[in-house]
Amino acid sequence: MATVTMKELLEAGVHFGHQVRRWNPKMKEYIFGERNGIYIIDLQKTQKLFRDALNYVQEVLTEKPKTKVLFVGTKRQAQDAIKEEAERCGQYYVNNRWLGGLMTNFQTVQNSIKKLKDIETMREDGRYDLLTKKERLGLDRQHEGLMKNLAGIKDMNGLPDMLFVIDVRKEDIAIAEANRLNIPVVAVVDTNCSPDGIVQVIPGNDDALRAIRLFASRIADAILEGQTIASEGSIGASESETPDAEAQDGNGSAALEPSVQVADQSFATADATNIVSPEMEHQPTGTSIVDGATGSSGSGDNLAEVKTDIPRSATEKVTRITEKTSSAKESTQEEATEATAS
Repeated sequence: MATVTMKELLEAGVHFGHQVRRWNPKMKEYIFGERNGIYIIDLQKTQKLFRDALNYVQEVLTEKPKTKVLFVGTKRQAQDAIKEEAERCGQYYVNNRWLGGLMTNFQTVQNSIKKLKDIETMREDGRYDLLTKKERLGLDRQHEGLMKNLAGIKDMNGLPDMLFVIDVRKEDIAIAEANRLNIPVVAVVDTNCSPDGIVQVIPGNDDALRAIRLFASRIADAILEGQTIASEGSIGASESETPDAEAQDGNGSAALEPSVQVADQSFATADATNIVSPEMEHQPTGTSIVDGATGSSGSGDNLAEVKTDIPRSATEKVTRITEKTSSAKESTQEEATEATAS
């Protein structure tokens, strides 16, 4: 988990604010005191709020790993740190100049991004070499100007989901656009800035290079950790679902298999297999002993008794019906003869 210690904050000079005469009264609760005409920021509150901000960023990235975070820091001492940390965590940045309407008028900005990509495509497919020297110089200047302002967002493909800002006072236009579009803002707020419109306030020095790099690096670490936790959670969920699915497949296939296999035999086959032996003479009617019914090789110990109501052959059935019919006729004739004699 990304965190910060009191020693790191002290070494980076996070506790140094601006001159007393340049303070913003809304930052009063975060000020510890004054020394030599400079306000001192309360590092205990800074540490707590910074940890809260890191937890907030990590939770958002854990829930939505594809969240787009835009790093904003256009002052000179923040440009390199903002670019390096944003690229390290695979996010986007604006480190040269905030274009008015960058988010509220994003469609127009996308046209400029498209022009930038078209120039790069011309260089790759060889069309750039077919132009005259003057045309190439014009495209080079245009490409250079677009890269200064759009290099960090040319692959963003939509509005950001969160802003991380260094120096709220200098990036007031970015804060206003984010508030208008309901985009959450995590920002470093110095004693001369207003914390209004900031979701996660980090009171601290926004001018020192070491402080800026500390803030940016910890935010980048929180983003990476949130993405890592999300990926591990998805892998663990998929692994836990796999055995269940395999078990269900096994049960399903087992359920489809018949528990008893019955051979389909004709009457002729039944006659051939239903051989009367001397041992079967004393068996009850309708029962027979079949050798090999349990898969044995013919031994008497593994004989199976199979009960059946099916006659042994079709001829036997016909014979029995004929005998019953003839006996019924004879009994009828005898009764008629006795009646005549009487």
